[in-house]
Amino acid sequence: MANRIAISALARSDCSAFIAAVAASKRLHAVWVHPPRTAVAFRARLQRMRAPNNFAFAIRQRATGILVGYADITNVVRGGFLSAYLSYYAFEGHQRQGLMTEGLKLVVRQAFGKLGLHRLEANIQPGNAASIALVKACGFSKEGYSPRYLKIGGRWRDHERWALLAR
Repeated sequence: MANRIAISALARSDCSAFIAAVAASKRLHAVWVHPPRTAVAFRARLQRMRAPNNFAFAIRQRATGILVGYADITNVVRGGFLSAYLSYYAFEGHQRQGLMTEGLKLVVRQAFGKLGLHRLEANIQPGNAASIALVKACGFSKEGYSPRYLKIGGRWRDHERWALLAR
């Protein structure tokens, strides 16, 4: 089962596949996330996701190269903190197969290895059971609850804070 997934830096060449995957995933993403839906929005995302503070990853099936999900590490803070935020989503047809678990574990390895981070935090809406199960499977622990934490789809939404520390 392992080694089905590879990650790479999200690139301009991923635009068409990414936009198509987002369009096919509209119902899956619903109220949880609002990823870029146009080429212009995709390019703007790439522009924001630049090192040394932000990193975007394409999560692909190793055998086919098909895009199965996306993850990013953002707002990297260096110094004594060595912390960042993790965001992610699967694409329709690839959820609930363990693919994102494999992908996120690779992203986490990158965060604690190459990026040298100490802490990674994921903020998840309480009703998103699949996302909570995913971070649990990757070893994250619940740290708290933040009312009206993040504005998604024009509404302030509550979030649970989940974190993982480097070992």
